[in-house]
Amino acid sequence: AALKRIVNDGHRASEVIGSIRAMFKKDSQEKASLDVNQLIREVLVLVHAELQSQRVSVHTELMEDLPQVLADRVQLQQVIMNLIMNAVEAMGSITNRARVLRVKSEVDESHDVLMTVEDSGTGIDPKDINRIFDAFFTTKYHGLGMGLSICRSIIEAHNGRLWASPGVH
Repeated sequence: AALKRIVNDGHRASEVIGSIRAMFKKDSQEKASLDVNQLIREVLVLVHAELQSQRVSVHTELMEDLPQVLADRVQLQQVIMNLIMNAVEAMGSITNRARVLRVKSEVDESHDVLMTVEDSGTGIDPKDINRIFDAFFTTKYHGLGMGLSICRSIIEAHNGRLWASPGVH
């Protein structure tokens, strides 16, 4: 089972790299009507072991009958994965309260699909909030500062928006 997961993860990584390369080459991307809730569930299955090992509890609030979106499946999965893993990492130093990941989907007032990823970490320093999507900006010791920049590029290539806002604790 472990080897099968490794092979599947290897194939998925290959698809992600190919998809990102295509995005930057402006090749025609394979877009299809997708269920965002299904993508969220798939990513949560992929990261289940990491969530358990980091003692993160997941609370999902996925709107029923969410409209489908026209998107590249691999790219959207990669964005969701990156946002969730960033949230998990942001909670790594939390020892005095529960580590809670909230993932929500809904339709906003403009009738657009809105996905929210929220964590119970320490939050983003207000002086950094406007820079976290800049290429090569990172607050992580081992980070390259490309993850959120690429995520924003992917979402914008899908005519969407990606932003961060302070949470309420």
